[in-house]
Amino acid sequence: MFIDKVRIFIKAGDGGNGACSFHTEKYVPNGGPDGGDGGSGGDVIFRATSSLNTLNNFYYSKHFRAENGENGAGKNCYGKCGKDLYVDVPVGTLIRDVETGNLMADLDEDGKEEIIMKGGIGGKGNRHFANARRQTPRFYQYGVKTQEKMIELELKTIADVGLVGFPNVGKSTFLSVVSQAKPKIANYHFTTLSPNLGVVQAGEESFVMADIPGLIEGASQGAGLGLEFLRHIERTRMLVHVIDISGSEGRDPIDDFEKINEELRQYGEQVAGLKQIVIANKTDMYGAEENLAAFKKKYGKKYKIFATSTVMHKGVEEVVAEIIETLKTLPRRTSQDFVPYKYQTANPNEFKIVKHDAGVYEVVGGLVDSLSRKIAVDNVDSMRFFEKELQARGVYDQLKKAGLKDGDTVIIGGVDFDWVE
Repeated sequence: MFIDKVRIFIKAGDGGNGACSFHTEKYVPNGGPDGGDGGSGGDVIFRATSSLNTLNNFYYSKHFRAENGENGAGKNCYGKCGKDLYVDVPVGTLIRDVETGNLMADLDEDGKEEIIMKGGIGGKGNRHFANARRQTPRFYQYGVKTQEKMIELELKTIADVGLVGFPNVGKSTFLSVVSQAKPKIANYHFTTLSPNLGVVQAGEESFVMADIPGLIEGASQGAGLGLEFLRHIERTRMLVHVIDISGSEGRDPIDDFEKINEELRQYGEQVAGLKQIVIANKTDMYGAEENLAAFKKKYGKKYKIFATSTVMHKGVEEVVAEIIETLKTLPRRTSQDFVPYKYQTANPNEFKIVKHDAGVYEVVGGLVDSLSRKIAVDNVDSMRFFEKELQARGVYDQLKKAGLKDGDTVIIGGVDFDWVE
């Protein structure tokens, strides 16, 4: 089973709560508040590694959660921060937010890391809320809670050269001859069910080659396995088109060549515009010589054509040499140009008034989220602090402008209040 696209759930760690504590010591009657802050939650970090080449690990493991921060304690003790969660994925993995469809990261280099979700910050202890008038605050701040998100991982193979062509034309055999790759080879269609990678070494030069399976007529519309694997061609710098020049399966080599190129055009101009050389394979079989002459007559001026017999290792060195020279003239692969989408936390200074039914107003926004973490409805000090903050930030003024009157209901942070002037 080869999996190159999967959806998973991730959640960064929650921030720990601050502490409510007071210093107690012999001969120190007014020690004051000493509640420590909560620790921040762990981040979710994705990391590219060349030791993986599929997303199969994510087929059964769907939920990934970083460690929560610990709560603060007395004596100004800070809570321990949660450990970051590192998730290893194959090189070439794209990460998208499912809800928006926006691209979050392109992990196209071995060892590349990207923070996909930040952990929640820890809450402040009660020592932060002491002042000249409020010397013994009996409230603290809760840590920020994070939300679980669904993301999509999509693997696009990283290779310099892509091998394309109809099934059973000798692509896997060619890859096994020129590299140390050991793809499955047999005399039937769709032997290869996943892209195979191999490193080709020729003297001091080397390049990565990928055998792209499953291309047949209609592949760009989902026929065969083509639609599943055409995406793996997108990152290649050039294509090597392998054809069965002998026509051993009753197909016309010219017709095969045109059909595959048409599928590439249907898939996208980027793929269709890649530099391409042609391997006329199976020249050791009956009918190959006549078909090769006809093929060269039609395409010899546009493409470089190499006659090979991969089974007999004939002509493969010339192909490798041509690939190396061609790659020298092509631009290096660059990272995908995009603005990474990030999960944003609400601005703690912004708010807006939402009017529901007659006489019901709700205050929402980052300011409310921030203040709500400091509310303890059963604590007088906490509610006084909350009220003063709302007044100082202009929330009451905006409510009055929106039409708030005596007896109306105000909802702030999920708590209902009756407005009294």
